[in-house]
Amino acid sequence: MSRFRNSVLAAALAACAATSASAEEVVRLGNLKFAHYGAVSYIKEIAPKCGIKVEEHIFAKGPDVMQAILAGELDVGATASEAAIQGRANGAPIYVVAGFAKGGARLVARPDSNIKSIKDLKGKKVGVTRGGIHEVLLVAEMAQAGLTASDQPGKDVQLVFLAFADLNQALMGKNLDAIMQSEPQSSQAINKGYGVEVMKPYDTPIGEPVRTMVMSEKFYKDHRATAARFMNCFVLATKTFIDSKPTAEKYVRETLFKNQITADDFQDAIANSPYTYDVTAQHIQVTTDVMARFGTGKMRLPPVAKDWVKTDLLDDAKKSLGVK
Repeated sequence: MSRFRNSVLAAALAACAATSASAEEVVRLGNLKFAHYGAVSYIKEIAPKCGIKVEEHIFAKGPDVMQAILAGELDVGATASEAAIQGRANGAPIYVVAGFAKGGARLVARPDSNIKSIKDLKGKKVGVTRGGIHEVLLVAEMAQAGLTASDQPGKDVQLVFLAFADLNQALMGKNLDAIMQSEPQSSQAINKGYGVEVMKPYDTPIGEPVRTMVMSEKFYKDHRATAARFMNCFVLATKTFIDSKPTAEKYVRETLFKNQITADDFQDAIANSPYTYDVTAQHIQVTTDVMARFGTGKMRLPPVAKDWVKTDLLDDAKKSLGVK
């Protein structure tokens, strides 16, 4: 990181600390264990300098984060957009306040499966995590290719629903022909030789899916000063990871994954899931429309994105920290 960037970061952190309350306020953050969620996790490391304390809670999948927010156990959560959309559709009092990564999905097949394109999935077993953005993308890709799919017999493609942590093992054990997987797990499968990339599923109307930062309405409305400090910390953490790849790699590999992923795994993963700050109501609306079209996710009433995508805190934080 350059001397100028270091000075900007130091000044920003000092400003955060200077505006903090005499006692640090606690922000309860829900997160997932993926490479592209690393900057979100890093917030807790710099939070004291921003005048807050962040308590991070790790969940297995995005809908679990939504349930915890609904139960009043979290103030902020990091999740894929589909979990936020489904949560809002079913009454969760949340706002999307930022994006923190994009992409992060890959269709990976066994090397001996002869799967070269999405059309080659016909007659195959494909693993995916139920209810995640990866299921949304997989279903949309198969529909574009004219394929039907179900976890019950009788369709073109047999879906097998597994947790993210189990997909690679099932592929390696040859229990599946292909998986729609997240990062760094898809990169690990490829680098270890038991998987080959078929495609990155970004040619649906959704494009590259944006991972979303959501806040409870109560936290957003009733704790504005603390929410603003948290958002400043989010921007600082993300800027640090974007500007200093060695910092990002060291933290994700050593702290999050306890050296269970290699440098190549990390670099390949982030190449497919770069850190970002931004999300738009348009992107959330398109994702909502695709989910509604294919019936992925249980939505009582599909929400209108412009009613609950609130990026004013993000805009203020980026402006105050000189981030475009």
